[in-house]
Amino acid sequence: MQRIKELFLNTTKRLFEAVSRFPLTVICLVSASVLICYMISLDIEPDLAVQKLMFTFLLGSFLGVAAQFLCERFKRLQTVRMAVYGVSILIIAGYYLILMPATSISAEVAVRTLVAVFAMFCVFIWVPSYRSKVDFNAVTLTHFKSALISVLYSGVLSAGFASIIATIDILLFSVDDKAYAYMMTIIWVLFATIYYLSLLPRYNSEDKTQQAYARLAAQYPKFLQILISYIAIPLVATYTLVLAAYFIKILITLKWPSGQLGGMVLAYSAAGLIIYILASLIDNRFAKSYRLIFPKVLIPIVIMQLISVGIRLDAYGVTESRYYVALFGLFSLICAIALSFKPVSQNGIIALLAAGLAILSVLPPIDAFSVSKSSQINRIETILSAENILIDGKISPQADVSANLRLEATSILFYLQNRSYINDIDWLPADFSVYRDMEKTFGFKPSYDNNRGDINYFFANLDMRRPLSIGGYDIFFNANSYREVNQTSQSQLEFEVNKVKYTFSLERLSAQEVKVAIKNQEGTELVATGLFDFAQRLAEAGSSPKEARAPEDMSFDVEKDGYKLRILFQNINIIRGSENAGVDYSFFVIFGLPASAAK
Repeated sequence: MQRIKELFLNTTKRLFEAVSRFPLTVICLVSASVLICYMISLDIEPDLAVQKLMFTFLLGSFLGVAAQFLCERFKRLQTVRMAVYGVSILIIAGYYLILMPATSISAEVAVRTLVAVFAMFCVFIWVPSYRSKVDFNAVTLTHFKSALISVLYSGVLSAGFASIIATIDILLFSVDDKAYAYMMTIIWVLFATIYYLSLLPRYNSEDKTQQAYARLAAQYPKFLQILISYIAIPLVATYTLVLAAYFIKILITLKWPSGQLGGMVLAYSAAGLIIYILASLIDNRFAKSYRLIFPKVLIPIVIMQLISVGIRLDAYGVTESRYYVALFGLFSLICAIALSFKPVSQNGIIALLAAGLAILSVLPPIDAFSVSKSSQINRIETILSAENILIDGKISPQADVSANLRLEATSILFYLQNRSYINDIDWLPADFSVYRDMEKTFGFKPSYDNNRGDINYFFANLDMRRPLSIGGYDIFFNANSYREVNQTSQSQLEFEVNKVKYTFSLERLSAQEVKVAIKNQEGTELVATGLFDFAQRLAEAGSSPKEARAPEDMSFDVEKDGYKLRILFQNINIIRGSENAGVDYSFFVIFGLPASAAK
C-alpha cells in the first residue's frame, strides 16, 4: 500500500512539474481539449473558426515544447524565457491568421499542420544534443520509452473509465453516449501528453539530481533490447531480402512498378531508421551488424524507389502524395549516405534533416501544394495544347478526341477541382464544374478510368426524423437501384389509383444513371426522369455532409401533362475512380394524378 501511495504521489508531483515546465504547451492542450469537447457536444458541424483554433492549438502545444527545450539548452535563452514564449505566442497567432482565409478545413490545412507538428517534434528531440555531451540516441530512447509508458497508462485509464461509465449507465442512470468521447479526449489529448512530458528529464541541467534522472531514463530495458535485437532487426532483414528479390525481378523484366513501390519503401525506410537509432545503444552482434549493413543496403533500395517515383512524376505530374514520397526518398538517401560514414554519435543529423525538409515542404513556393498545383495546371495545358483544344489561352471544343485524352483531362481537372485550384486557371469559365460543364466547354464528356486515379466518395442521407409532406399526391412507395446490378436490367411494379392500373418502371442505364418512369395500362410513358443529374448537383455542392439532410434537400419534382412525380432520396452513394465506380440510389417514389384524372 505504501508503494502505491508513493507511486501516486510521485506521479502527481511529476505532472505538476510538467505543467510549470511547459506552461504554453499545457495552455494549448487545455484549450484544444475544451474545443474538442465543445465540438463533440454539437449535433451539427462546428463553426469553421472553432476548427481553425483547434488546429492552431495543436501546433502551439508542440511549439511550446520546442521553445522550452531551446531555453533549457541555451543559457542565454533561459534568462529571457518569457521573451521566447512571447515569440512562440506570436508564431501561434500568425498561424491562425494564415488559416483565417481558408474556406474549409481542407486536406491542405490538415497536412500543413501535421507536417509543422512533425517538424517541431524533430526539433525538440534534436535540440538537447546540439553541441553538448547529451547523446542524441539516449534522448530518442528516453522519448520512445516515455511515449510507450504514457500510451500504456492512458490505455488502462481509458478501459477503466469506459467500464465505470458503462456500469453507471446499466445500474444507476442513463449516461449520454458522448461521455465516452469526452473521457477519451481528456485522457488522450490532455493527460497522455502531459504525462509523457513529465517523464522527460531536464537535459543539459547542471543539477546533479536531474543528471542522475537523465541517466536513469536513458537506461535500456532488457525487454526492449530483445525486441530490437532479436525481433525487429531480423524482420527488417527479411523485408530487405524481399525488396532485393523484387528489384532483381525489375532488372530482369525491365518492367517498373505502377506506383505501389513508393509506400513500401517509405515504410521500410522509416522503420529501418527508427530501429537504427534505437539499436545504436545496444552492444551485441545483431545490433552491430545492423548498424554496419543497413545504411549501405538502404542506398540502392532508395535509388530504385526514386527512379520509380521519377517515372510516375514524368507520366502523371506532381501530386501531394508523390511530392512527399519523393521528398522522403531524398531524405532517406541523404541519411543512408551520411550514416554509412558517420559514427552513431552523430545520428542527430536524421532529426535535423527531417525537420528542415518538413519545414521546406510547407513553405511557398516550393511547398507540396504549390508545386502540385503548378505541375497539374501545366500538365492539362500541355495535353490540351497538343490536341489543339487550347490555343493561345482560348478553348476550341472538340468532340472527336481519343479515350486517353478524355481520361487524362477528366482526372486532372477533377484533381484541381477537388482541391479548389481550378479557379486559378484563367482560360476556364468562371465557376467551372467538371461534372456540369465538361462537355459544354471541351466538347466531350467526363471519362473515368476504373483502373487508375484517385478514388472519390460522396454520401448523403435523409433525416428520417423530419415529417414528410405528401399532400397533392396519390401513392407513395420505396425503390432502390445499385451499381452492381446489370446495367441493362429493368424492374417494374404495378399499382392502382382510383381503380386504374399504372406501372412503375426502373431501368439501370449505366453504373451512374437510372431512369424511373410511370406508365399507363397501354405502356405509354406518363412522366419520367433520370436520377444522376440530381445526384451530381448534390455532390458538387460540397463534400459528404456529416449530418442527415432535410427532405427538401433530398428531393426533386417532375411534372408532365398534370402527372406529378416526386423523387425523395433516402440515401445517395457515389464512388468515382475505382473498378466498381458508380452510384447507388435508395429513394421514395411519390406519384400524383392530374386533377381531372383524380376525380
